[in-house]
Amino acid sequence: MVLGTTSGAGKSWLTTALCRYYSNLGLKVAPFKAQNMSNNARVVAAPTLATACAALPPEGAHPALGRPGGGVAGIEGAWGEIGSAQYFQALAARAVPEVRMNPLLLKPEADTHSQVVLLGQVSAELTALPWRGRSQLVWPQIAAALDALRAENDVVVIEGAGSPAETNLHASDIVNMRVARHAGARCLLVTDIDRGGAFAHLYGTWALLPEDERALIHGFVLNKFRGDASLLAPAPQHLQERTGVPTVATIPMQWHHGLPEEDGVFDMTPTLGTGVSSLPPEGALAARGGPSPLNRPHTTPGAVHTTVAVVAYPRISNLDEFQPLKNVPGLRLQWVRSPADVAGLRPTDWIVLPGSKATAADLAWLRAQGLDQSIAAHAGQGGTVLGVCGGLQMLGEALIDSEGIDGNAPGLGLLPLVTVFEPAKTVRRTSAAFGPLVGAWAALSGVAACGYEIHHGQTAQHPAMAAKGDVAREVMPGIAWQNPAGNVLGVYLHGLFEDAAVLHALFGAQAPTLDTVFDGLADGVARHFDPGVLDALIA
Repeated sequence: MVLGTTSGAGKSWLTTALCRYYSNLGLKVAPFKAQNMSNNARVVAAPTLATACAALPPEGAHPALGRPGGGVAGIEGAWGEIGSAQYFQALAARAVPEVRMNPLLLKPEADTHSQVVLLGQVSAELTALPWRGRSQLVWPQIAAALDALRAENDVVVIEGAGSPAETNLHASDIVNMRVARHAGARCLLVTDIDRGGAFAHLYGTWALLPEDERALIHGFVLNKFRGDASLLAPAPQHLQERTGVPTVATIPMQWHHGLPEEDGVFDMTPTLGTGVSSLPPEGALAARGGPSPLNRPHTTPGAVHTTVAVVAYPRISNLDEFQPLKNVPGLRLQWVRSPADVAGLRPTDWIVLPGSKATAADLAWLRAQGLDQSIAAHAGQGGTVLGVCGGLQMLGEALIDSEGIDGNAPGLGLLPLVTVFEPAKTVRRTSAAFGPLVGAWAALSGVAACGYEIHHGQTAQHPAMAAKGDVAREVMPGIAWQNPAGNVLGVYLHGLFEDAAVLHALFGAQAPTLDTVFDGLADGVARHFDPGVLDALIA
């Protein structure tokens, strides 16, 4: 099991690397994380998918949309959501991703509220419960999922969350040491040495654990190290004398390891040796003014031909799908949160409105920053604009919510569409081909794409505007629309840039395959762990 002294210490990265390392030994491997808090989610199979898909009902009708609509929202047990990190860990393990690998997913909708997803399905009952009142109800399902994976696999690589030494959460813990005790796991404790204070973090975490839980810690890992490793002595020896736990690995800082970041918007380029690890507080942004620190771009080698500016609103979701763009030659990827960040974009440059867990609230935030005017101005001069999922909904004329799901709001008016929010949540894998497109997106015409959908709203042509002849070009039925001028495209399909055919059509480029990334991670841990340690963890 991989535990961390803090969030961002490297638990997800190391778990992914270990999944591929053990898989490369010929073992059957599965990842597991009892509870993940993230708005980056993937659609995976639930155990009853095979039988559920045979019973899909026909589409219903939604009168507000003026069309047959709403669609099949992914029936109970057919598809489910898990955190993106566990999805990639499963691929690294050469396993089929499924809901038992992350039985509890918390998707933040506000600072004090999260949507609760249990075994892939949204639970309104659990969502309504307070944090501490939830743990005893979900623990039986978590334990059952872990037990089943252990029975079916040679190795289960478990990831913890945050720190196991949060004493205020210990009594209701369902993701760290309770899991470790249940599984009798051999645990690694990883820390981010680049932050400073690594040995104090390791010792303090160990010291705050009860004696029986300390005994489960088999090794300390120093992650994100830069410099001369010989200068670490005698600190690892002193730490072992105090705890009895050896430091078993010192892993160098890896700026371009190829995995998307799970929780934060930041640029891994080693300019000044720093990055922005998460979205800063709203108040800090408002007080600071001017260009945000998020806009330091990631630029791939070669002459820059296109800047892709992704709007980083507070409840941004599924930002990991843009990771492949970091590897496109000549492309600059930057995250923006103010008009100053997009000043100077050329019409050939893109503005991307990504997914959102709170579309109406993020749209209000976007307007408060003045970014609505910047986006409209860019589109007005023929600039390329892409909206994905919540971003697609923002591009339309209106958001209609009579169910209290997300909120009512006027849209940006760049596509003649209307979105109606419904209680049923669309969760499914999708494969479809683009129809004819024009303008900036013409290269996607006829391209077959695979991805996934996660959304409450259902979108259609605005009836009144359509009656007057203002109609969006529906380039993928029920999924994607383009404006008549051809520069604005909205899609419900997540994962477009992870599709090799789409990436090649748009940029004539290929990104490194995930297998290449996973094998590189596995090779790295094999080099940097002390000999015999990784084998001893599963002996």
